[in-house]
Amino acid sequence: MAAIYSGIHLKLKSPQTPWEDKLKLARFAWISTQCLLPNKEQLLLDWCTHALTGFYNGKVDFSQMVLEGLWCYLDDLLHSRKLHSLLKQGKTISLRLNMAQLLLDRLQDCACAGSKSPVSVSTILSVCQGLFSFSPLSSVFTTKFELMVDLLAKLCFLCCRELQQPEETTVVEAVTFQDEVMSCSIGTLPECKMDCSDMKTVSESSPGELELGDNTSPANPKESCRSANLFDVFHQVLSCYFSIQRQQANPNRVFTVVTNQLIQNLVLLRHLLTSGEFAVCHTHLRLRQQLCKDIRTKTDSILKMALFPSEHLSSYKEELLPSKEESGKRSHGGTKGPLKPVTAILDKLNAQGYCEARLHYSVKSTTLSLLFKFFLESYRKDRGESDEGQRMLCFYFLTRLLSALDVGLDASPAKAEQVVAVTPGQISSPDSPCSPESWSVALLGLESLLSQALSADIYNVAADRIRHNEVQLTFYRATGQMLFNQAQPSIPAWYRCLKVLLSLNHLILDPDLDQLLSSVWVNSECMEIRVQRARQHMVATVLQTYTKLRQLPRLFSELLSVMCQPAPDNLQPLFLCAGVSSSLRTSILDTPPSQLLEICLLVLDSIRSYVLPELLKEGKMMEKMEISGEDGEKRSNGETKFDPEKEDASLKLFSLIQLLHVILFSVKTLDNTSPLPIVRNSQSMMKEMQHVIKELTQLMPSPKTDTEMKTVSAERTPKKRKRELQKVCESKKPSLWEQKTQEATLLLWYTWVEVDTLFSMHCSKYIALDFVQTAAACETHNHPALSDMESLISDGTTHQHSSCTALSRFLLKLLTLQQMKKILLNSSSLSEHSTASLLNRTARFILAKSELEGSLDGEQMWDGQTGSVNTDSYCVAHWYQVTSNLPLIAAHLSGEDVGCIADTLVSSLLKEGKDCPPGSLTVSVISSQLLRSAAFAELPSLFSATLHSLIQRIVAVLKEAHVHKVRPALSKEQQVEDSALPLSRLVDTETIVKEILASSTTGEMAVLMTDLQVKKIMNLLKILSHLNTDAMNSEDLSSVFLLLLYTLTSTSIQRLQETPDCPKSGDANAVLIVELLRILTCLSEGKIFQSVLKLMHGGTLLQAVVSSLLWHSSNDRFQDVASANWLDLIKALQGFIGCLVQLIITRNSSVRLNLDQLASYLMGVDSRQFVTCSGDSIFSAHLMLASLASFSQTMSSNIGRSKPLDQTLAQMLTRMTASLRPAVQSVLKLHTGSLSVSQPSGILSQAFVVEVVTVMLHCEQSSQSVEQDARPNDEKLSHMSLYQGFCQQILKEISSASRPMDFVKSSLRFLWTFYNALSDRGGESKEEQGDEMDERKELDELYMQILQTVHRLLTASWQSLEDICQLEPAVQELLHHLVAKCTAGQFNLLLMMIKERLNVGYLRVGSYREVLSAVIIIKLLSCCRLPERCSKSLWLFAPQILSTMVNFVRASSQDASLTLPFTVPAVTSMTSLLRQGEGLITNPHHVIVVLGALQAVPLDHLTPQGYQTVFLTVHEALFAIIQCHPQVMLNAAPSFLNVFHRLVASIMQEGRQRGDGDTGPTSDMYLQCSRLIERMYSHIATTAESFTTLSAFMVAQYVTELQKVTLRPDIKVHLTEGIYQILDMCMEQDIKFLTAGLQTGVREVFNALYASYTHYHKAQRQGEDKYTV
Repeated sequence: MAAIYSGIHLKLKSPQTPWEDKLKLARFAWISTQCLLPNKEQLLLDWCTHALTGFYNGKVDFSQMVLEGLWCYLDDLLHSRKLHSLLKQGKTISLRLNMAQLLLDRLQDCACAGSKSPVSVSTILSVCQGLFSFSPLSSVFTTKFELMVDLLAKLCFLCCRELQQPEETTVVEAVTFQDEVMSCSIGTLPECKMDCSDMKTVSESSPGELELGDNTSPANPKESCRSANLFDVFHQVLSCYFSIQRQQANPNRVFTVVTNQLIQNLVLLRHLLTSGEFAVCHTHLRLRQQLCKDIRTKTDSILKMALFPSEHLSSYKEELLPSKEESGKRSHGGTKGPLKPVTAILDKLNAQGYCEARLHYSVKSTTLSLLFKFFLESYRKDRGESDEGQRMLCFYFLTRLLSALDVGLDASPAKAEQVVAVTPGQISSPDSPCSPESWSVALLGLESLLSQALSADIYNVAADRIRHNEVQLTFYRATGQMLFNQAQPSIPAWYRCLKVLLSLNHLILDPDLDQLLSSVWVNSECMEIRVQRARQHMVATVLQTYTKLRQLPRLFSELLSVMCQPAPDNLQPLFLCAGVSSSLRTSILDTPPSQLLEICLLVLDSIRSYVLPELLKEGKMMEKMEISGEDGEKRSNGETKFDPEKEDASLKLFSLIQLLHVILFSVKTLDNTSPLPIVRNSQSMMKEMQHVIKELTQLMPSPKTDTEMKTVSAERTPKKRKRELQKVCESKKPSLWEQKTQEATLLLWYTWVEVDTLFSMHCSKYIALDFVQTAAACETHNHPALSDMESLISDGTTHQHSSCTALSRFLLKLLTLQQMKKILLNSSSLSEHSTASLLNRTARFILAKSELEGSLDGEQMWDGQTGSVNTDSYCVAHWYQVTSNLPLIAAHLSGEDVGCIADTLVSSLLKEGKDCPPGSLTVSVISSQLLRSAAFAELPSLFSATLHSLIQRIVAVLKEAHVHKVRPALSKEQQVEDSALPLSRLVDTETIVKEILASSTTGEMAVLMTDLQVKKIMNLLKILSHLNTDAMNSEDLSSVFLLLLYTLTSTSIQRLQETPDCPKSGDANAVLIVELLRILTCLSEGKIFQSVLKLMHGGTLLQAVVSSLLWHSSNDRFQDVASANWLDLIKALQGFIGCLVQLIITRNSSVRLNLDQLASYLMGVDSRQFVTCSGDSIFSAHLMLASLASFSQTMSSNIGRSKPLDQTLAQMLTRMTASLRPAVQSVLKLHTGSLSVSQPSGILSQAFVVEVVTVMLHCEQSSQSVEQDARPNDEKLSHMSLYQGFCQQILKEISSASRPMDFVKSSLRFLWTFYNALSDRGGESKEEQGDEMDERKELDELYMQILQTVHRLLTASWQSLEDICQLEPAVQELLHHLVAKCTAGQFNLLLMMIKERLNVGYLRVGSYREVLSAVIIIKLLSCCRLPERCSKSLWLFAPQILSTMVNFVRASSQDASLTLPFTVPAVTSMTSLLRQGEGLITNPHHVIVVLGALQAVPLDHLTPQGYQTVFLTVHEALFAIIQCHPQVMLNAAPSFLNVFHRLVASIMQEGRQRGDGDTGPTSDMYLQCSRLIERMYSHIATTAESFTTLSAFMVAQYVTELQKVTLRPDIKVHLTEGIYQILDMCMEQDIKFLTAGLQTGVREVFNALYASYTHYHKAQRQGEDKYTV
C-alpha cells in the first residue's frame, strides 16, 4: 500500500495523471491512515478548491462527471468526522478565499432560469451547510460583509422561488383572511436576463437528484428533502449573517446594504412563509413549522436592527417632522445617517419586479404594517419627557405608510382632507390612484396600521388640539372620509377600520355620524356571517361610545333621521340581531331615565311626523278612488297592489316600532323610588304612544271577509259558493304595506300593554291608562279585559282564515295572554260561567291546535327576538309561546288539547334535529328544556298525558314486533291509535303480571324485535328517563313499571344477518337491557312504589329479572357484546337488585318471605354448571356473581336495624357466602382456562372478581358479628384460604404492570378489608400464647407488605399524574384503616420508610417518583384520623418533613419539566401539613420557610391548564398560612406579600387582552384565578393588623403592574374589587405618599384607580357604615 501513495502529491499536481485517477487518489488519501503527508487535510482541501477554480476560470478542462465528483468530494470533506474532530482540537484548517465567489457564482447559475448547471443543487447546498458548520471554514464569507449579503440574497431568492413552485396536482385553495386568493407562481430574479417561464428541466449526473427548477411531481421525496435542506441552509446562513450584522460599527452601511439588496427578497420570503395561501406549499416541501417560525423571527430582527437603529432617529426626524416641529430640537452639527430613510424604504417596496405582479400589493401591505411595528418598538419605547415628540414622529411615519397603501391618502396631513370624492359604494377605476389592487388586502393593512397606532397611544387628543393645530384629527378625519367615499360594506375589515377610528376619538367620525349609521346600521345589505359579525361589533362600539359620552339621544336622533330618509332601491329592515339588541340593552341600562324618555319620544315623533303622513295620504287617495264605482274599485285595487312609497313607509314604520320595542323592553321599570318628574314624563310618553296606536289602528283594513263569506254562503249553491269564497279571499288578500302596518301596530300595542302593566304594578304613582275604561265599565258590571279578549279572539280567528302574517298571529296571541292575566287577577269575575268559558276559548286560541300539529315539518330556528318572527320561524316561536305559558293555560284546556301538547312534545323529542347554534331555539330544544324543567312536574295533566303518549308508543312498537307466542297482553285487536284511550285499558296490569310470571317460569320470550324497533324503544326510554318519578300517580307508575318489566322479561332481539351499518345484536341487546334496568331502578326509588308491590311481590320481581338475564345468556344473546356494555349491564343489574332488596327491608313487610324466595332461586342455580369452557358460561357466571354479591352486600349493610331482622339477615348471609365461594372459583377457572384474551368480557373479571370477594369477606364478617354470642370467640373465617390466596396474588400483581384503574382501586379496598379482618381476629383472646404471637407476626408482615406495595404502585412508571390523582382517595382510605389499629412500632416503621424516600439524591439522578410516593403518603397521612400516640409521632416529625420538602421544591423549581409532576404535589403536601397542623406546628420558622419555597415555584411558560394548576396550588398554600397560622403574619407579612404579588403579576400577564383569545374555556380558567385574587385581598383586609403598614406598598405594586398591561374587563372587575379592600386600609398619608412617590405613568394609573374607588366603592362603604351597629 505504501507504493500506491508514493509521490501522491506530485501525482495530484501532474498534468499527465488522468483526472479520474486523481480523484480516486484523493479519496483514498483522505480515508487511509497509511498515507502520511504533511498537513494532509489542508493539502487535499486546497487541491480540490484549486481544481474547481481552475475549471471555472478555463485554465483546466475535464469531464462533467469529474466536475461533479470534485464537488461531491469537497462535500464529503466538509462533512467528515475527521475534519470536525481536527477543528475541535484547534488545528488550523482553512479554505481559499476565492471559494466564496465560486459558490456565489454557482448559486447564481442555479438562480438564472436559462442556465443548465451539471452540478446538483443539493450538492452545492450541502457544501454551504458544511462550510458554515464551523467558523474557521465560514471565514471565507464572514470576513467580508458584502459576500455574506450576496450569499444571503441569492439563498433568499431561491427560497422564494421554491415556495412559488407550481404543482402538477390541483392545489386546494387555502382559506385565508384575504378575499383574493392568489395561486403559487414562479418569481423573477432581477440579475437574470432570462424570464423564469423559460426554465427547463436539467438532468443531473447523480441518479435521483433534481435541479431546483425541476418541475416534477411534488410527491417526489428526494425533491422535498432537497427543498427542506435549502431552508435549513438558509436558516443557518441567516443566523450567521445576523451575528455579523450586529458586529457592524457603521449603521449607515448596514442600512444601505439591506435596503439595496435584501429588503425586497426578505419581505417576499416572510410573506410566503406567513400567508396561509401558501400553506399547501409548506406541506408539499415538508417545511417544519418551527423552522418557518425561526426564519421569520430572524428576518424580523435583521430588518428591525438595520432599518431602525437608534443612530438613525435624527434622520427620521429630519425627514418626517415639519420644520416647525423640530425647531430648537435639531442638532447643529448635521445629521448622521441616510438622508431620507423613509423614502429609500418605500421606494424599494413600491418598485416592481422583485415578485410576481399579483403578489406585489399583498407583500407591500403586510410589510408596511410590519415596518410600523418595528418603528414603534424602536422609537416609542421610552415614554418620558420626550413622549409628545415621539408621538408626533410615529404619527408622521404612519402617514407615509398609509400613503403607500394607495388608498387616496396624501402623505402630507395638511393635504389629507383633499380626498377624491366618490359616491359611497362606488368602485373607482383600476387606473385611479385611489383604487388599490385589492380592497380586502388594503383594508387589512389599514386596519393593522390604525390598530397599532391605537395600541401605541400616539394620539393625544388634548396635545394635538393645543400644540399641533389638530393635525392628527385632520388626518384621521380624511381617512374616515376615504372609507366612506370608497365604501366596501362587503368586507369585514372595512367595519373594523371604522371601529378603530371611533376608538381613537369619537370626533373623527362624529361629523359623518349620519353616513356612519347609514352604512353600518341601516342600509347595509351584505348578510355574510363574517360581515354580520363585524357590523355587530361596530354597532356595539358606537352604542358604547355615545353611552359613555352621555350623548345617546343625539345618536338616536341621527339614527332616526337616517331611517326616515328616502330609502334606496332595496330597503332593508333595521339591523337588530341578538348581539346588537344585547349591546343596546347594556347601553340603555347605563343611560339616565330622562334621556331614555327623550329617545322614546323621538321615535314616536318620527312616526307621527314622517311615516304616518305618508300612510294617511295614500289612504285618502284610496278613499277617493273607491267612490268611482265597481270598475273604479277594480282599478283602485289593481293600482294599490304594489305601491313602492307605501311599502317604504310601512317598512320604516316597522323598523321604528321594533327599535322602540327593544328600548322599552330594556328600560328599568318605574318603582316607588322613581322621581315624580320621571313618572309624569313616562305617563305622558305612554299617552303619546296610545295616540299613535289609535292612529295606526285606523289605517288597518277592516276585516270584512267573514261578512262577505256569509253572504256568499247564503246566496250561492255549494259549487258556486266555493268559487265565490275563493274569489273573495283572493280579492281581500292584503298587500305588503298592509301586512307590515298590521305587524307594526300589533307590536306597538303589545309593547304598550306590557310596559303599562309593568309600570302600574311596581309604581303606585303611575296611573294605568286603561283606568278610565275600567271606571266606565263598572256601571255595566263588565270588565274591559273581557271585551278586549273577546275582540282579540275574534280578530285572531278572522285573521287565521285570511292571509295574516306569522308575526301578526304571534303578537295577537301575546296580547291575548296579557288580557288573560288581567282576568285571572280579577277574582270577582272568575266565578262567572261566561268568564270560564271565555278562558277556555282563549286557551284554545293560544294553543292553535291546527298550527301545532303542523309544526314538526322542518327543523326551523328562531333567535328569540319578537321582531324576527316570520313564516319559517313561526312554528318555533309559537311552540315557545305555548310551553312558556303552560302554567297559565293548562288549567283551561281540555284533555284532548293537553294530549295534543304531549304528542307534540314527544314527537319533537324523537325527531333528530340539526345542531342549533348558541342563542337560537328550535322545537326540539324547547321541548328538551321543558322536559328538564322543574315546572313540568307541577303540571299533572300534561305530565300524565306525556307519560300516556310514551306508553302508547311503546305498546305500539311491541305490537309491531314479531310475536313468538300469542299473549293477551299484546292482543292486536286493541287499537292504540286513540289518544283518549284510558291508561287502564292501554296497559292491563293483571294480564302483564301473568305474562311476566309465565316468562319467568317457562323462560320463553314472547316478543322478538328488529334493530329498528329496538332503536325506537331506546329513543322512547331516553325521554322516559328524564321524567320525575315523584310526579307520577300510583296508576301511572304501576303501568309504566310493569310495561318496562314486561319489555325486559318477555322481549328479545331477532338474530338477523349483521351488516356493517347495523350494530351487533349482543351490543344492542345489552344496551336495551341496561336502559331498562336503570329506569326500573329509578322508578323503584319513587315514594309511591309500594303500589307496584301490591300487584307483584318483590321477590318475584327480582327472580323474574335474574331469570330473564340468565335466559339471554344461555341462548347466546350476549355472545358478541363489548366489554364496556357488559360492564354497564352488570352495574345496572346490581343497582336494581340492591335498590329493590333495600326497599323490601325498609318496607318491613314479609321480609323473610321475599328474601328467601330470591335466595332459594339463586342457590338453586348450581354455579358449578358454568365450568364448561365455553364463552357463554362466563356471562352466566358474571350474572350469578353480580346477583349474589349485590344481594349479600345490601343485606349486610342493613345489619343493626333490629335483633330479629339481624338474625334473619345473618342466616341469609351465611347461605349466600357459602354459595359465593364455588361461584368465584368457577369464574376463576373459566378465566384461567378457556377464556381467550381477545374476548371483550374477559377484561371485566380483573376488578369484578376482586369486588365480589371483598363483598364475600365483608358479609362473612357481618354474619359472625351477629352470631358472636352463639359462637366461640376464636372462630376463624370459613374461607380464609381463599382470602389469603387472593391477598398474595394482589400484592404480587397490582404494581407489576399496567393495570386498569378500577382493578387497582378494588384491590386496595380488598387489602384494607382483609387487614381489618385479620386484626379483629388477632385482637381476640387465645388459648395458647404461641398462636397469638404467630398471628401478630403474620399481621406485621402483611402491614409491611401492603406499605411496600403502595410505594411500588405510586412509583410505577406506567402511572401518569392523572392516574395517581385518581388513586389518592383509595390509598388514603387504605392508610386510614392501616393506622387506625396499628401499634407504635408499626407507625414508626411507616415514618422510617417515608424518611428514607425523602432524599434529594433521587431528584439529582432523575428518580423523582421515589420522592413523590413519600410526598403523597405524607399528604394523605396528615388527613387521616390517627390514634393519639401516632399523632404525636407524626407532628414531632412534621417540622423535619417541612424543611426537607422546602429543599425539594426549590430544587425541582429549577427544572421546568418537574413543575407539574413533582413541584405541585410537593406544595400541595406542604399545604396539607400546614392546614392539619393548626395549633400543632408552633415554631413560626417552619411556616416562614414554606413562603421561601413558594417564591421559587415557576409561574411562566405554562399552558393555560398548567398555569391554573400551579396558581391554585400556590394560592391554597397562602390561604392555609393566613387562615391557620395568623400569628406568623406579624413577622412574615413581607414574605407573604412577595409571593402573593407574584400571583397578581402573573394573572395580569395571562389575563391581558388578546383579541379573539379572550373567550372560551381558557378565559374561564383565568377568570377563576382572578376571583381567587379578590378573595385573598379580602382575607388580607380582615387581618389588617398584620398588613396596615404595608397597604401602600401593595397598592404601589398593583398599579405598577397594571400600567404595563391592558386587562380583560371581566378579570379587571375582580382585581379592582380586591384592591379596593386594600385601599380601605390606607390612611390619608398613604395616599399622599403614593401620589408623590409614584412615577409619572404609574401615577396616572393610580389617580384613575383612586378616583373610581372614591366614586363607587368608598361612597357605598360609607353609606353602609352609617347603618352598621
